[in-house]
Amino acid sequence: MSIFHDGFLVDTPDAIIPRIGSSVTAKGAAVIAQFEAMNMITTVRSMALLQARDKLRCLQKLASCGIDVPKTAYLHNNEHLPAVINQLGGLPVVIKLLESTHGVGVILAETLKTAESTIEVFQKLRERVLLQEFIEESNGADIRVLVVAGKVVAAMKRQAQAGEFRSNLHRGASAEAVRITQQEKNLVIRATKIMGLDIAGVDLLRSERGPLVMEINASPGLEGIETITKVDVAGQVIRYLESRYRLKKEYANQ
Repeated sequence: MSIFHDGFLVDTPDAIIPRIGSSVTAKGAAVIAQFEAMNMITTVRSMALLQARDKLRCLQKLASCGIDVPKTAYLHNNEHLPAVINQLGGLPVVIKLLESTHGVGVILAETLKTAESTIEVFQKLRERVLLQEFIEESNGADIRVLVVAGKVVAAMKRQAQAGEFRSNLHRGASAEAVRITQQEKNLVIRATKIMGLDIAGVDLLRSERGPLVMEINASPGLEGIETITKVDVAGQVIRYLESRYRLKKEYANQ
């Protein structure tokens, strides 16, 4: 098996660090699977990427393993929307595309009419959506935690700007380094293990019933959290890959 790029044979690397955009998830997973078939070390496996990118599948697996997540529902049509909203705790509710990033396709519906109209538009575009309870007490803030090789290496609190509930930095949110509790550390480490991820960005919401895993990013951006926390996350990723490569060589020489 071989890899070609722009018509040229690519030398077989020792390890890869996939950086897969949300718009090319399936294609990126296929390329990773090829490297996996060639027995190369990768920071994210193809199936783990696909599972994490699908918000519904990700939350289903986490919830089935006892990880606390926001109340979530998948709705095929609007017929039972009022009952679903009631199950989520009432209005407002958060409507999300199953595959999105940087807060795109995430809407806060404060009325039943807004929820109905939003879901109808997404469905006409053949987009799958899920509904989530709105954690009001989080006050437009979440915690992004970076995990490398089963260890928390950096964490920052992101605060949405006035009039906005999405706390993405791409949406103008502010951020600061934050210390997370042992309970939160245990939660994110367990969540990444369940998803089969060695490196991940885990988004937490602090609710009245404790920390909730809102989302797991299998290909997290590093620039924002490195700038805010002054932690060399990329360096830790490289050192992790080097350690895996040494172990692989030692095993091959036995």
